[in-house]
Amino acid sequence: MRRSIIILFLSALIIFLVSANPIFAQQGKIGYVDSQKIFAKSAEFADAQAKFDKDVAAWNKQAEDLQTEIDNIQKELDSESLLLSKAKREEKENLLKAKKAALQDYINATFGTDGKAERRNAELVRPIRDKIMRIIERIAIEHNYDIIFDAGSTSIAYAKKDLDITDLVLDELSKGE
Repeated sequence: MRRSIIILFLSALIIFLVSANPIFAQQGKIGYVDSQKIFAKSAEFADAQAKFDKDVAAWNKQAEDLQTEIDNIQKELDSESLLLSKAKREEKENLLKAKKAALQDYINATFGTDGKAERRNAELVRPIRDKIMRIIERIAIEHNYDIIFDAGSTSIAYAKKDLDITDLVLDELSKGE
């Protein structure tokens, strides 16, 4: 919902700018790409995804092995708790807590924010994304596009540098309203 509102707003803004400036209307050219479709049909992306999936499977296997250790210690503790001395039972309980903490740490380090999985995915996808952006820019320049939107996200894939009004906005902002 939010993405479509942003795209609608950006489209309305572009239409306003095009209609408000006759010179731009005669020369301006707008296009869009569907990055999701590009990635879906990219052999390079499919290869990167296969590598990533293989890595994730290995990380999941390691987490499952840790969970199996925890389950085995818990079973031992449950079945032998009456037979164990207080010190031995506490030792097993402490080992169980340590293994659970180690599993949680592993999951966070691997699958959490900025974890191993996120970094690996970025490492595999970044070169492909950069290549696609270079192709979009080359096509935009060759075919005289002013702006190319990415329909797969809420971003602009390419825009001519002379359309950037950021400095004007900053100048006005520094003057105050």
